[in-house]
Amino acid sequence: MRSPAWTEDELVLAGALVVKNCWHELRTGDREVSALSELLRVLPLHGPEVLNLPGFRSPDSVSRKTTDFATNYLPYTGKRTRCGEPTRLMIAAFTEREAEMLQAAQAIEDGIGSGEFHLLPKQLDEADDTGTVAIEGRLLVRRALVRERDPRLRRLKIQQVRRRGQALRCEVCDFDFAHVYGPLGEDYIEVHHVTPLHISGPQETELSDLACLCANCHRMCHRSSPGESWRSPQALRALIRRSAMRSAVSSPGAV
Repeated sequence: MRSPAWTEDELVLAGALVVKNCWHELRTGDREVSALSELLRVLPLHGPEVLNLPGFRSPDSVSRKTTDFATNYLPYTGKRTRCGEPTRLMIAAFTEREAEMLQAAQAIEDGIGSGEFHLLPKQLDEADDTGTVAIEGRLLVRRALVRERDPRLRRLKIQQVRRRGQALRCEVCDFDFAHVYGPLGEDYIEVHHVTPLHISGPQETELSDLACLCANCHRMCHRSSPGESWRSPQALRALIRRSAMRSAVSSPGAV
């Protein structure tokens, strides 16, 4: 049995270590490498049998991964090591949005330190249909999905919409479950945190932090794409408009 490939969460933590070291690799004997090795071995991502594998997330393996990050960083001029596409995508993510990715790394560390992530059940759709997850990490996606499925939050958000005399429809595409499905769709909607929880930080969720979405738009807000792993409802609306404009331009005669 071979050591499993590095997960998104592990790559976030390794990438943060390299960024904090000014994009330089770290050696096996460095204190930060030993600390990260210990942290990776307690992440609730791999089965207990993996911990007995020789070299699993050892200081040597962590040091090698920091070398992958450092030598495949675009400004590096020396010989680059061979690394997989997940590592290259993570390098791009740290390059393009360093502050946000460092916040994600801190959120993972905080979740492990508090024991929160060990209590979160796996969510069926934390991975998309390609098998990839948000580049910030599977554990953060799991936590977000668990919180967004809190029936109390959903109920309170629906009550707020009703009190304002508004229709219960998707805030992105205007889909109305009751209009399409009749009584079956009454009072059905999903809720979504407008700002990812690793950016907003631990805080009491306000109803203004939540958006009502249909299942499709909710999934698209969470769906990963190269260098991007989440988008706000506002950004998703803009994406839909651009897509519609492209379709209109390519099919001017369509009715």
